[in-house]
Amino acid sequence: MAGTALARSEFSRTCITTAEALFNKTGIRPQEVNFVITNCSLFNPVPSLSAAVINHFKMGHRTRGFALGGMGCSAGVIALGLAQDLLQAHPGSLALVISHENICNATYTGCDPSMLISNVLFRCNGAAVLLSSKRHHARSAKYCIQHIVCTHMAADDEAYGCVQLTEDDARITGIKLKQELVPVAERALRQNMQDLGPLVLPAIEKLKFAASYVLRRLVKSGGVLAGVLPGGLVERQYIPDFKKAFDFFCIHTGGRGVIDALEKHMRLSRKQVEPSRAALYRFGNVSSTSVWYDLAFIEAFQGVAAGQRVWQLAFGSGFKFNSSVLVANRHIADAAGHPAWRGFDRQAMWQALDTLEAAAAAARAAKAARLKQQQPSSCVAQ
Repeated sequence: MAGTALARSEFSRTCITTAEALFNKTGIRPQEVNFVITNCSLFNPVPSLSAAVINHFKMGHRTRGFALGGMGCSAGVIALGLAQDLLQAHPGSLALVISHENICNATYTGCDPSMLISNVLFRCNGAAVLLSSKRHHARSAKYCIQHIVCTHMAADDEAYGCVQLTEDDARITGIKLKQELVPVAERALRQNMQDLGPLVLPAIEKLKFAASYVLRRLVKSGGVLAGVLPGGLVERQYIPDFKKAFDFFCIHTGGRGVIDALEKHMRLSRKQVEPSRAALYRFGNVSSTSVWYDLAFIEAFQGVAAGQRVWQLAFGSGFKFNSSVLVANRHIADAAGHPAWRGFDRQAMWQALDTLEAAAAAARAAKAARLKQQQPSSCVAQ
């Protein structure tokens, strides 16, 4: 773990500068902000990070600060939800949300393989978002928050312990990832989709899901339909087509396997997962800020039309799976390119990823061939 001074310096270089750029772009003075919300899991100093922001920008004495700590990679959406609640309770206000994960305080120097992954996956990051409940911002705002749905599985011991800040046998602190992480994440995703679906899916998808659910219950109960319907028809619960509800997907860049799994589960196209693959390729896992890096990619390279909906999917320790649904308030296309994506070559990225995929497939095939050769041949005595 690095010292506090170095960790504060990282926060300043990544987040304070980002907030300064945001104020310059919007033309809003920092002193107009009513609420400052920061989220960072592993670095929670005294005074808090929200206090550091208020101090840097010399905001008013009535500015309220909130510093969320220890909430993992899904905390960015949680901070967004908190800002939404505060603005609804205080009309005519402004809220600044700063998401960050501190790399200086996340470095593990031990030898436990399950705790070394974070050293090579996480990278420096910072994102700042300005929200308003002022009426005159209704037209100039980029997006409107339509829904925020949070799934928290901490009551389940397996889910609670699959990602933890702990100590190894040598008492060296680090993040430990357990094998239960993948099945826990799948359960959290299913629950979140079940809660979000009724809010966003078109009627036909709701009917298909309901029909599938009822048929499965009837067959499992041993009713008259059990011997009539083919098993394959009700073997699995129908998965609604969320592509009919959303135009863009911002998937947390937890790793290549995570993006692959969601791409397959939701039957997403190559273009729909491109923002997340690009963010992982260029920046690595940037924790709670990843959904904002994804959105910046969409604005820079794909463009968003007025009325189109964006689904941000964030998940992390706790275990939590959080969704935010944003609706474009106007046409958004950053022709100049977001600073994070300037000079990025999409074609070169796909060529590199395709090459890596081909190499991985060849390695898997070679391993399977070796295992087959090592198996003893079976002989039948005549």
